[in-house]
Amino acid sequence: MRTWFWTLLLATVAVVLAVLLRENNGNVLILINTWRIQVSLAFAVLALVVGFISLYVLLRVLAWFTAIPMRLRAWHGRRVVKRDHELLEQGWTELLEGRYSHAEKDLTKLLDRSQDSNRQVLAALSAARAAHALGEFVRRDNLLATAREKADTDGPLTEAVATAAADLYLEQGLAQQALDVLLPLQQAGARHVHTLRLLLRAYRQLNRHDQVFVLARTLSRRGALHETEARQIIEVAAAARLRETLDSGEWRQVWKDLKSEERILPEVALAGATALAASGQSEDASRALELAIAARLDPRLLAAYSRADATQVSRRLQKAEAWLQRHPENPDLLTTLGNLCLVGQIWGQAEHFLLRSVDKRSDARVHALLGSLYDKLGRQQDAAAQWRLATAVGTALPVLAEDSYLPAAEMGEDPGVFHAEGLAYFSETGFPVDWNEDSAAAASVTTAVPFNPVASHELDEYFDSAPIPGMGEPAVTLGIAPVRSNTDKTDK
Repeated sequence: MRTWFWTLLLATVAVVLAVLLRENNGNVLILINTWRIQVSLAFAVLALVVGFISLYVLLRVLAWFTAIPMRLRAWHGRRVVKRDHELLEQGWTELLEGRYSHAEKDLTKLLDRSQDSNRQVLAALSAARAAHALGEFVRRDNLLATAREKADTDGPLTEAVATAAADLYLEQGLAQQALDVLLPLQQAGARHVHTLRLLLRAYRQLNRHDQVFVLARTLSRRGALHETEARQIIEVAAAARLRETLDSGEWRQVWKDLKSEERILPEVALAGATALAASGQSEDASRALELAIAARLDPRLLAAYSRADATQVSRRLQKAEAWLQRHPENPDLLTTLGNLCLVGQIWGQAEHFLLRSVDKRSDARVHALLGSLYDKLGRQQDAAAQWRLATAVGTALPVLAEDSYLPAAEMGEDPGVFHAEGLAYFSETGFPVDWNEDSAAAASVTTAVPFNPVASHELDEYFDSAPIPGMGEPAVTLGIAPVRSNTDKTDK
């Protein structure tokens, strides 16, 4: 559009000048010393225009020739930048693809070739991440040191190096080193969301719950943490703070600083109730648990609520029965009521609630409570049955295959022989006892072999203890087996 505009403007000016010069027949006289030049006005104007254009073209040509070195340097710079960008792009692509060895190689090459400090810092940090992924922590630390050196006093680059190094340290589990890198940024006024996230990770690894609690609140307020994640972090940190300050008595200030929505978190409510109960404030402990249970029927809260003193049973039973009206099928709530009835020695109601609970869900704790209840009532068989059920539910018992036997032992070399009448052992002569009619007289005059522990031990090596299907284990006698005559057998 601009080209058309200027073309139209120049054409209009040319037409106007042509009309004016045609109507004007004036002359132009030029006197130079003894020289006298006279030309028409039209020719003079045309000569001026042509001269101006020629001078402009000449100057442009001279400028083009004199700018050749500058253009060469600019072309070389663009070529270098393009090559650096290609290497950087290739290295980042390989880093994202997980080809860490290739990425480190290309990025290190860029670090050696490039003359720009920004690209050198980016290449060093990217190569450090690749080396970290390969487990080459010494090379990673060297590359991080190079990045710090190249960043020098550049503020943004220094922060980039610090945050990248802290991230790598945290992935390796070196929380203290990460904290040493991040604290100068925090003291310098850096309040970036990523920096705060890294600080939160470092403090969590170091179990410094005070800082974790403050940072989690800050990030949640700024929308940098998801609500669920922030609630979980705050719950763990606040509960840990209460437990850590329980002995010193500072837990009261911690509990006072908590918001109402933070006090009803399960872990926080449990820790707060424990602290309140330890200081003798049983009513406040019950109230803390009741507020949390009203918000959420957590099994941990219900289990803690069921562990009550005798003075608190009546109050807690009323509360629990009110909750049961809204949640009649909750097995944990039924267990809580049964346990409270046990504490209050209300045996009938305790059995009723516990049986309802075990109908909803088989639980080792409920069976154990029923066993304790039946034991107090003198119903020993029922108590034993419930305790067995508690053991079976709470322990993975081995499953034994039925009707499985080991193969029968090889007894060909045993010092005894099987007979239809039983097992005959060797006599003192070293030969088996005969089970025929002729051996009856010899058996009647043979004396019993006295018990010999050594011989018994030797005999044990011959016999296998594996069960034999369909056969009972006969009584073992160290002597001559009694021999009965055929007449006795007939009488039998």
